[in-house]
Amino acid sequence: MDISRPDIKKKKLRRQIVVLAIVAVGVTAAAWAVMRLKPAVPTVDASTIWPDTVKRGDFTRNVRGLGTLVPREESIELIPAQTDATVVRILVLPGTIVKPDTVLMDLDDPQLQQQLVTAKLALDGALADYKSLQSNLQSTLMDKKSTGAQINSQYSQAELQAKTDKQLLDLGVISGIQYNQSKNNAEQLTAQHQISQEQLDVNQKNIEVQLASQQTKVDSARALLDLYQRQEEALHVKAGIAGVVESLPVPLQVGQHVAAGTSVAEVVDPSKLKAALQIAETQAHDILLGQKADIDTHNGIVPGHVTRIDPSVLNGTRTVDVTLDGALPTGAVPGLSVDGTIELAHLHDVLYVGRPAFGNENSTISLFRIDPNGKTATRVQVQVGKASTTEIQILSGLNEGDRVILSDMSRNDNTDKVRLE
Repeated sequence: MDISRPDIKKKKLRRQIVVLAIVAVGVTAAAWAVMRLKPAVPTVDASTIWPDTVKRGDFTRNVRGLGTLVPREESIELIPAQTDATVVRILVLPGTIVKPDTVLMDLDDPQLQQQLVTAKLALDGALADYKSLQSNLQSTLMDKKSTGAQINSQYSQAELQAKTDKQLLDLGVISGIQYNQSKNNAEQLTAQHQISQEQLDVNQKNIEVQLASQQTKVDSARALLDLYQRQEEALHVKAGIAGVVESLPVPLQVGQHVAAGTSVAEVVDPSKLKAALQIAETQAHDILLGQKADIDTHNGIVPGHVTRIDPSVLNGTRTVDVTLDGALPTGAVPGLSVDGTIELAHLHDVLYVGRPAFGNENSTISLFRIDPNGKTATRVQVQVGKASTTEIQILSGLNEGDRVILSDMSRNDNTDKVRLE
């Protein structure tokens, strides 16, 4: 028969409790150790980063923008129709090189031809009226002069007679009555002579006024005829300047009617181009008129200078015009895409490094500085100052010779250290 052994059961239970206690302590210790462990340092492929070294020295602040070559304002000849007309012949197509007297197209305006004939007849009539008036006025003037000459002759004779009678009176040859008669006659003719001279002067001025009035009509008729003649000549549309014929927004067709003032042709001098650059609004505030610039036409770099800064903002950019100071390379035509770099200022004896992928000037940014062992990089806070297209000034946080990572490290924002492999 089986014998009950309570002491053995107690020992077995005691061993189980001890084992459970040891296991519980081990699990707690392991959990506490795991909690005290630091997270693993993330790894970054060293071949994918963009490193640079902090330098001390001079660098040039600049901004860069894309743009196109466009004609300067004075190089564009936009030719409007002078009258309502119809296109009857197109002689030159867009892209053709032309001279100032090259005829681009012929227009027709039948109404202008009738106006031209009417204007010629009006001028002939005004000239005939002028000559007729001039003849009549000259005839009247001659009559006045003839009458004035007779009065002048009588006046001279009467004055001479009065002097003679005065001498005879003094000698006692004639009486005082006879002398007074000759004297009064001389005075009367003197007054008539003065009136005659005044009439001649008034008549002469009247002639001048009437002829001037008629001359105005002649000039008006001649000006109208000149206008119609210029309009007739403008029906043969000429280039006006040496250059290249450009395409109009709406090309003209033979037989098409155009209203007066409608642009019928555009000619551009290709040697007078400028670069219209689109500069980010945040970078354009430091640009000044006259600043130097380099325009890359992809077939050579042409120097230039800033001549206009558009005050308006469109799609986050401002248009900056750069006048080219050098000769344009072969193939430079209006509409050509270009890259432009504008020099803002020269900074002397400063710390600087390549511009990071993210980070604006005059701010505090976060960069990974490569440790001396070259195998890890540690995050540092860096205060930056002025920036250019490819470089940025270091105010604090880095020293000359430090190597930093400039490429995008945003995926490691949750760590302050990375391992480079």
